[in-house]
Amino acid sequence: MIFPTDLVIRALHFAARAHGEQKTPHGFAYVVHLMTVATEVTGALVAEPGRDAALAIPCALLHDVVEDTTTTLAEIEAAFGPAIAAGVSALTKDPSIEKDLRMRDSLDRILRQPVEIAMVKMSDRLANLGPPPPRWTTEKIAGYRVEAQQILDALAAASPFLAARLRDRIARYPG
Repeated sequence: MIFPTDLVIRALHFAARAHGEQKTPHGFAYVVHLMTVATEVTGALVAEPGRDAALAIPCALLHDVVEDTTTTLAEIEAAFGPAIAAGVSALTKDPSIEKDLRMRDSLDRILRQPVEIAMVKMSDRLANLGPPPPRWTTEKIAGYRVEAQQILDALAAASPFLAARLRDRIARYPG
């Protein structure tokens, strides 16, 4: 794997600026979540050679920028090109769609992208399947686990390595 160092650093800096002072539900700087997702993706890229690191890792770092900040897809495209912008777009839930249908819509869009985008989505859910935030209800935890299974069912073929990790994490997740 040729590691796209300059591109990854540029994406990390862009995402860190965009997310600013945002925190994870556990109080960490949001960039910790982004680096966790990028690390999961990198592990899969090493385990499954031949994938496009220059697409996967920047998308991992930028995957929440449009959904969680004022950054637009046009800004992503201007800074990183159309392939990364398309990947980030597929990973961004559409707020105009009824909440119950957003995940299915996003998964459908992810499946029309290169497999690296599915790898990012699985890595994101892996990163989010740590201990649930203390304020989450039993119902929310159970729903999150069901959503994780939906992601695994839809995207497992994209990365056997990540599918195995996600399957194990789901099995250990409460709910």
